[in-house]
Amino acid sequence: MARLFFSFILLFSVGSSLADVSRDAYMKLYTIQDSYENVHDDLKMAIIGRGVRINNIAHIGEMLHRTGKDLGATKEIFAHAEAFEFCSATVSRKTMEADPHNIVFCPYVIAVYSLPNEKDKTYIAFRRPQAVGTEQSRAALRAVEKLITDIVSELAE
Repeated sequence: MARLFFSFILLFSVGSSLADVSRDAYMKLYTIQDSYENVHDDLKMAIIGRGVRINNIAHIGEMLHRTGKDLGATKEIFAHAEAFEFCSATVSRKTMEADPHNIVFCPYVIAVYSLPNEKDKTYIAFRRPQAVGTEQSRAALRAVEKLITDIVSELAE
């Protein structure tokens, strides 16, 4: 019984602290005053321009629209929504040489999306990799965040 009580207390305290975490702690969000199509294309070129290959483009908006019908959902969440998945051979190698368990941070993902009724406003967002582990690991993960931030900042300027 005591174990159950302490488990509940732990879950409650973790849940409470997660609710208090600001969005900036785990993600970066940018708003760009331009059409989705322009921002999408600019993001693609910014990634490729760094000599990085895009592994996949996840069509999240299309998936939600398609499956929403099957679920009986009627709310339109996105006008457009995709996520670019990619890795940098040099940055990824350094990250995983520092700690092979850092594999969970690859691929890197940048989402680009627009909301219904927000013409010429596009959002770009990404999860911030948490700098964890040894100092070498933390430095490598900060380099991952810098790479992603540099790509996105190119569009936000």
